[in-house]
Amino acid sequence: MRIRWFKDALLDLIELRKYIGNDNSHAAQDVAISILSHVEQLAEHPAMGRTGRVEGTRELVISGLPYIIPYRVKNNTIEILRVLHAARKWPTKF
Repeated sequence: MRIRWFKDALLDLIELRKYIGNDNSHAAQDVAISILSHVEQLAEHPAMGRTGRVEGTRELVISGLPYIIPYRVKNNTIEILRVLHAARKWPTKF
């Protein structure tokens, strides 16, 4: 399956990298690499995330980090919807 990042998800990733990078640029890079690595695994294992809180979605929990990636599988494509901090108020729709 191919992976398609929505604009909001890419912006989330850029913003979290900037935020973490203000304190530690190396840590920011490590977090981004970990998120990208986890997302890449979805291409081979699209059901590896848990059932999502928003209907029709799944959630990929990033191990060791407080980030959750909501996504959906549509027409042989994994759609990455957002990159959200686990403590953040969850959206009701994407």
